[in-house]
Amino acid sequence: MVQAYILIQTEVGKASTVAETISKLPGVLQAEDVTGPYDVIVRAQSDTVDELGRMVVARVQQVDGITRTLTCPIVHL
Repeated sequence: MVQAYILIQTEVGKASTVAETISKLPGVLQAEDVTGPYDVIVRAQSDTVDELGRMVVARVQQVDGITRTLTCPIVHL
């Protein structure tokens, strides 16, 4: 199982809607709108890194109002 944080920048005024929409996607554990350089932080999981990448490109980045994403896989050192 692979987990990652996805940091999202949105259009002005869209953070709450984006977080709500993303929270309903398969593989998303949590989606919160936050303050700071990013507007939404998502915690997601999938079986493989490739599957995680496909989820971000095919589902998350297609949500209306998103301008940029940064995916940070969780590592256990």
